[in-house]
Amino acid sequence: MRRKALNFYLQGFVLDIGNMNDWQRKSPLDWETYVNKLVKVVAVEKHEYEGWVLTVDPVSATIVLATFPENEKGSLSFIMGHAIQEVEILQEVDSDMKQRLAHISAPEESQAYSPEELEKRKNALKTWLETNHIPVVEQGEQGRTLSVAGVLTIEPPYSPEQCSSANEIILSRMQGLLQGYLDQQPPSPAEEAFCL
Repeated sequence: MRRKALNFYLQGFVLDIGNMNDWQRKSPLDWETYVNKLVKVVAVEKHEYEGWVLTVDPVSATIVLATFPENEKGSLSFIMGHAIQEVEILQEVDSDMKQRLAHISAPEESQAYSPEELEKRKNALKTWLETNHIPVVEQGEQGRTLSVAGVLTIEPPYSPEQCSSANEIILSRMQGLLQGYLDQQPPSPAEEAFCL
């Protein structure tokens, strides 16, 4: 009986793979070559989209495209992986566009802080957590994310809204602790400018 169920399961899996398009069959390493490139995407029913690839979801193969209409902030479009028929790279990224793409996904609050202010906030918070015997480590490419006890992360600009955890009790308690800590801190130049 088990073998029959396994064969049925495997046949279903093979059928699912058989229905995948070329884009969905690519690996995350293949998709990474499209990130930060200007592309033209042809989707079902000959719909065409053009924009800068911000990321590709590794599960659904969905492309996130950023566009920058004149005199407007950037906007995002999501093209579902199953609908993609063709992706053509049109242009490589330059340093100005790379910076714009980095800012489109950054929280607005963190854009108000200079990199030096963010580093100072991160180090002060990390020191405060360690002083209070709360285990914390830096993680991520540039060490910008703080990981608390391996169950909660804090992203820049290190305020309660940037806390993330699957455990709602830990999340709520840490947000309360963090808010109490921030209430005791003098306002930064970015916060003072924001309040004016």
